[in-house]
Amino acid sequence: MVNQVHVWKRVATVVIAVLAAASLSACNTVKGAGKDLEKAGEALQRAGE
Repeated sequence: MVNQVHVWKRVATVVIAVLAAASLSACNTVKGAGKDLEKAGEALQRAGE
C-alpha cells in the first residue's frame, strides 16, 4: 500500500512538471505569433499608403 502511494506521488509530480513545461512553451509560441501578426499588419498598412 505504501509503495502505491509513493508511485502515485511520483506520477503526479511528473504530470505537473509536464503541464508546467507545456504552459511555458505555449506562452512563448503565442507571444511569437502575436509579433508576427503585428508585423504583417504593419506591412499591410505600408502597402496601403
